Amino acid sequence: MEATPLLSAHKMGEFNLTNRVVLAPLGRCRSYGSLPQPHNVLYYAQRAAQGVLLITEANTVSETSRGYPHMPGLWSQEQVEAWKPVVDAVHAKGAVFFCQIWHHGRFSPPEFQSNGQAPISSTDKQVTPQVSHDGSILEFAAPRSLNTVEIPDIVNEFRIAAKNAIKAGFDGVEIHAANGYLIDQFMKDGVNDRTDEYGGSLENRCLFAAEVIVAVAAEIGADRLGVRLSPFADYMDCVDSDPEALALHMIRIMNGLGVLYCHMVEPRMCVNEKDGKLMIPHRLLPFRKAFMGTFMVNGGYDRGEGDKAIADGYADLVAYGRLFLANPDLPERFRKNTSLNKYDRSTFYTSDPVVGYTDYPFLDADVKEILD
Repeated sequence: MEATPLLSAHKMGEFNLTNRVVLAPLGRCRSYGSLPQPHNVLYYAQRAAQGVLLITEANTVSETSRGYPHMPGLWSQEQVEAWKPVVDAVHAKGAVFFCQIWHHGRFSPPEFQSNGQAPISSTDKQVTPQVSHDGSILEFAAPRSLNTVEIPDIVNEFRIAAKNAIKAGFDGVEIHAANGYLIDQFMKDGVNDRTDEYGGSLENRCLFAAEVIVAVAAEIGADRLGVRLSPFADYMDCVDSDPEALALHMIRIMNGLGVLYCHMVEPRMCVNEKDGKLMIPHRLLPFRKAFMGTFMVNGGYDRGEGDKAIADGYADLVAYGRLFLANPDLPERFRKNTSLNKYDRSTFYTSDPVVGYTDYPFLDADVKEILD
């Protein structure tokens, strides 16, 4: 059997990982009423194995931070209790389990707000209509720019959600500061048009992110904390004029606190001029060199690209989304260098508890045999 760098061990702080293949955080819209369900237990347990790092789908930090239906949250004790069976099932398989937390900001529809009020953001600028994964057009309400005095309350929501994650038994927390959501809306100058201490200069725009990271680190420990960043992304009009400077500034903040890992998203894939095929731009090396903890990359990786990233020292870990979604035994398939199940994009965000969720087949055994 061919040796592969992706299957080599890695020590991430106190966590001993048996390989470098990580389940990326994937919103699946199957936690009815913002509560994890029995089928969520099965989904994560299927993908758990000894020493594998799993990151949950993002959990909202408050009722008004929601953006999509049937996404889990961690603002209540009821949600803490609902997550415990999921965590227990993953730990029973020997996996390491981190919980991602987020706030949608200006993407949140008015129906998730008190009395149908406007969602909050760093700005009152409205997101332009977007084309959804199914081809439909998404339109967004005009947001309300947060008053300066309100911002500490939002920071505290992240702290409480992180505290609740640890109460539920998670090994750590990942702050979702990427992909155009609330923290990204503050950091990037394409959105943030504030004139207070949270707007203007790079340092000011990153102040909200820094305060969230500091608060969560103080609550649970920086050695149990990861942060996801996407400096090059332009999701939902959220773009920055100097993504390199933005990422390096955030890394300096994280290094100063001793944050455990940095999870960074590659720029969008581009066309290779030599063969016309799509390729990963690989623009994250300066950030990998700057960050003092474990560095995780995500975005378009297959087995070969992942092996190269690890072998070249470009990353410590590689997070896989769609491939892990469709292949619950992805590390083992990589180990055997065998075929992969094809993912069904049409079922990514449907609410069915089985189809496109827990029914992807294993390589050598059925689901029951694997779980036993």
